[in-house]
Amino acid sequence: MRADRLRLRARVRRLKGAALPEELARAIEQGAERRARRAALVPKVTYPSDLPVSSAREEIKAAIREHQVVVICGETGSGKTTQLPKICLELGRGVDGAIGHTQPRRIAARSVAARIAKELRTPLGQAIGFKVRFGDRTAPTTLCKVMTDGVLLAETLSDPNLDRYDTIIIDEAHERSLNIDFLLGYLRQLLPKRPDLKVIITSATIDPQRFSEHFDNAPIIEVSGRTYPVEVRYRPVTDPKGKDIELDGRDIPGAVVDALVDLLEELPAGDILVFLSGEREIRETAKAIRDRKLRGLEVLPLYARLAGADQDKVFRHDASVRRVVLATNIAETSITVPGIRGVIDPGLARISRYSARSRMQRLPVEPISQASANQRAGRCGRIAPGIC
Repeated sequence: MRADRLRLRARVRRLKGAALPEELARAIEQGAERRARRAALVPKVTYPSDLPVSSAREEIKAAIREHQVVVICGETGSGKTTQLPKICLELGRGVDGAIGHTQPRRIAARSVAARIAKELRTPLGQAIGFKVRFGDRTAPTTLCKVMTDGVLLAETLSDPNLDRYDTIIIDEAHERSLNIDFLLGYLRQLLPKRPDLKVIITSATIDPQRFSEHFDNAPIIEVSGRTYPVEVRYRPVTDPKGKDIELDGRDIPGAVVDALVDLLEELPAGDILVFLSGEREIRETAKAIRDRKLRGLEVLPLYARLAGADQDKVFRHDASVRRVVLATNIAETSITVPGIRGVIDPGLARISRYSARSRMQRLPVEPISQASANQRAGRCGRIAPGIC
């Protein structure tokens, strides 16, 4: 698509000074036909009534029409990720160029593309597609392309003006990875050269003003997220004699199983989401749960290195089977696991740290921030009152 547009532009430049009005008119007509074919591919857009973004879509549409950059702030689970591309399609975006929708992680890019395609009742890889490292499910007719932020950053080398896109959505900007920061700086410099380009920044943070100031005080739209109350309980870890002990990595599997038994007894239905710091901790905890021999319980791991088919099991919600999803902090903001009524949070995460003195990248396990703890607790308040 981009190559066609560039050829058309070069052709128009060559013909501007030439006395060939028929060929110029033919070139313009071909471009109009190409645009009409893409417009015909736009599927019928519908919105789930239970998502806060759906009720705010008219306000969001007006802001996108009137401004080049819009910052949308809302709690996890408000529907920002899945509904914003549909709002853009309804506005006519994605026709002159594709809608580029970035995610911090590969699993999020795949699952978000599949969810949007399912809601629009269109096959994945046609109007809605995704591109990640070692995986490309897009076509020349793709209207919305979900990708990792690293993929979009790499495309700036071959397409400096991002001509193949007419809209860019930078999702989960609050994670502030190097790729996201580079993209925000790059887009700020690019916008004056591309007045037709729309940029939407989404964040689950409570401080969206910084993103607004970066883009010359772009408007901020706040969307409510959690719809049900969440009861937060603090459960002490005890030794066999009942004495409180400090939690460390060796105690986590046993502490999680004890908390899981309590939640299963108190919650009559719904799934449980457990946050753990890494793949090894997930395997150890899964073994501890199976050793307890809890009946009618399906244990599902979720981490970045897991095979795509195993990751997809988490998103196929079956109300007849109770599930325990053991996830890293990927489930904190990047993706929404359906059917969650309870959360177990040991309060730890494996966080990337770079030491300038030793020039080494480390992944130590550290206590999470209060903001992360609130994000995790909010995961069980989407479908009914929850317990964390």
